Amino acid sequence: MVLTEQERAIAEKWQMLRPTLNERARRLWAGSEAHAIGWGGVAAVARATGMAISTVRKGRDEARAGAVPSDVVKVRRKGGGQRPYEEQHPGVWEKLEKLVEPLTRGDPESPLRWTCKSTHELSAELWAEHGIRISDKTVAKLLRAHGYSLQAPQKSVEGAQHPDRDEQFKHINAAAAESIKRGVPVISVDTKKKELVGNFKNGGREWHPKGEPELVNVHDFPDLAIGKAIPYGIYDIAVNDGFVSVGTDHDTPVFAVASIEAWWNSVGKKRYPDAREIFITADAGGSNGHRPRVWKHELQQLADKLDVAIRVSHFPPGTSKWNKIEHRLFSFISINWRGRPLRTYETVINLIANTTNRGGLVVRARIDRRNYPTGKRISNKEFRALKIERDDFHGDWNYTIRPRKEN
Repeated sequence: MVLTEQERAIAEKWQMLRPTLNERARRLWAGSEAHAIGWGGVAAVARATGMAISTVRKGRDEARAGAVPSDVVKVRRKGGGQRPYEEQHPGVWEKLEKLVEPLTRGDPESPLRWTCKSTHELSAELWAEHGIRISDKTVAKLLRAHGYSLQAPQKSVEGAQHPDRDEQFKHINAAAAESIKRGVPVISVDTKKKELVGNFKNGGREWHPKGEPELVNVHDFPDLAIGKAIPYGIYDIAVNDGFVSVGTDHDTPVFAVASIEAWWNSVGKKRYPDAREIFITADAGGSNGHRPRVWKHELQQLADKLDVAIRVSHFPPGTSKWNKIEHRLFSFISINWRGRPLRTYETVINLIANTTNRGGLVVRARIDRRNYPTGKRISNKEFRALKIERDDFHGDWNYTIRPRKEN
């Protein structure tokens, strides 16, 4: 919590005076400070001292009414007052915790197993099942005291893990480190979530003059859109540099490889003029997945055209969040355009190209208006003609496509 300059001054005085004052004197001092501040004083003193607002307000009212001398008023001794509920009722927490987490700490047949466990319902269930009369506010205090808080679900469960998941991570890391050491470009690729282009609401908030928000369409109907933006990203791991090709048609393997070629022609061959190999890390699915024949066919075409070997390693299924591009490029693009309607393709390109972070991220962006129809097929004969060398470890995930013409 950030305190104002006035609150910091109160907090400093509070730390100096607190040890010398009894409970009543502390309340009166806090109340007099609140009275001196005027409007908002009670809240300010409460923030600065950590005292309850009700205590500060009571002290202010007593001070205004004219406090009588302390020898006339009975002052509660240190440690006096009502004992904590948990101390008065040993075992209440164990019973409450069984209701909150029935599967791991209690009975899976708990009546609250399939209900929304609000503090009101927990309070009612403690009375009905255990004869413990406790208010919903006390339930909330107990939960907070034991490290509980209101939280939304977080996406992290990826389903069944592949048995070779960790070994594949190690394989990718070792291969990437060795490639960077040799001066080989190591790029992480993927398609960002497609976006409708038009006057639509974009998640997040942005600073605007009060009462002047961006006005957007009430409904996000696709037929009201100018089109869709399909950002395919290439992230150069060694130099913290991103390149995004924004397509307008379909996310296909042909579009994915065309985007990689655009990165090479625009950035890669200038940065790595002597490179005879490119190392690509990609997800297991999507347009650059390990199964589509078209993906491998298009990479072969690119290897032939550039006369470089293209080495590919795919992350295991269900582990796309580990792909570097997700948290080193796409996350910052999302932050940069949050709360801004993507009304035109020019807006999309400019927002992507102006994305940066404290680490010095540089992003280049282009629009690709070419058509990339779906449904392309690669025959068995065409596939057998590809020059693919599969690694000994999981050749379906790790392979190298070499150019078919002589170097």
